[in-house]
Amino acid sequence: MSKLIKIALAAVAIIGITSSANAETAILATNDFVGISFWLVSMGCLAATAFFFLERSSVAPQWRVSITVAGIVTGIAFIHYLYMRDIWIGTGESPTVYRYIDWLITVPLLMLEFYFVLAAVKKVPSTVFWKLLIGSLVMLIGGYAGEAGYVSAMVGFIVGMAGWIYILFEIFSGEAGTIASKSGNKSLITAFSAMRIIVTVGWAVYPLGYMFGYLTSGGVNVDSLNILYNAADFLNKIAFGLIIWACAMQNTSSRSK
Repeated sequence: MSKLIKIALAAVAIIGITSSANAETAILATNDFVGISFWLVSMGCLAATAFFFLERSSVAPQWRVSITVAGIVTGIAFIHYLYMRDIWIGTGESPTVYRYIDWLITVPLLMLEFYFVLAAVKKVPSTVFWKLLIGSLVMLIGGYAGEAGYVSAMVGFIVGMAGWIYILFEIFSGEAGTIASKSGNKSLITAFSAMRIIVTVGWAVYPLGYMFGYLTSGGVNVDSLNILYNAADFLNKIAFGLIIWACAMQNTSSRSK
């Protein structure tokens, strides 16, 4: 398994080097703060991917799926950010399609982390898995339909918000939240609570970005939109995984004593 992880990390690094080498016109200006934010997030995701895969063997076996998924999320985000930053720097256009392709893969995986974290401690019904998956897809499909112009921006915003509210209900008061509160595992409860805060506060950046970009007067403000989205991705993908890693390390240490 360690050999496979090393191969995966090498592949990610090669993709990054190749993409950078091919970006002949992607010259980052000193005052291009949106472009700088794309670079910061891409490098942060690369570092996080290496960290999660290298730390995978340090946690108890039941936590390794969660740590692996965290590394997959940041790895996928890194690859997409390579394309998004080059599109922005080269054309000045918002890479909406690439961003939503990334979200359609990584956001459901982040939501399923709630399921995997619970499953590391106790048996969890499969209904939790499907509720979180469906909620995240409704949120993303609604947002994309609004941003891409398939429906009005307001309709897309309402559908996306409905999916987000459903997710919040599930992790706070629904089946997932109830299982976590009754688990009796201190490290799990701490991690679950921190993850819920990120989904509540950190994810609030996305509808704010959508509002500034599409629902305010004066047209789409692509600078504000992309900076907000990039900042949210940095927090929600990297910090989310670090919380899970910290919980796994704490639980592993308590078991070894």
